[in-house]
Amino acid sequence: MGGRRNMRAQLLPGDGPLARARPIVAFVVVIGLFLTGVLVSGVIGALLLGLLAVGVGILLATTWRVLAPTERVVRLVVLAVLAAVAILQLR
Repeated sequence: MGGRRNMRAQLLPGDGPLARARPIVAFVVVIGLFLTGVLVSGVIGALLLGLLAVGVGILLATTWRVLAPTERVVRLVVLAVLAAVAILQLR
């Protein structure tokens, strides 16, 4: 099973802040922020989702060179959907 990842391994290689973050913690934070943003309607929910979208955008920009074209497309779609949900929260 080559698709399984060690949940204690570094999230990204290097010595930046994400290299020290455990993948499970990052996952829980992202899911928590997303669910809170979706469940809290209005401006606060949109701001939380916007904050998450900015984070995704920064990660996409910093990892763009090492991503395969299909990975880039998937991440752009995730960013677009996240931005759309954030905009819809303003209604």
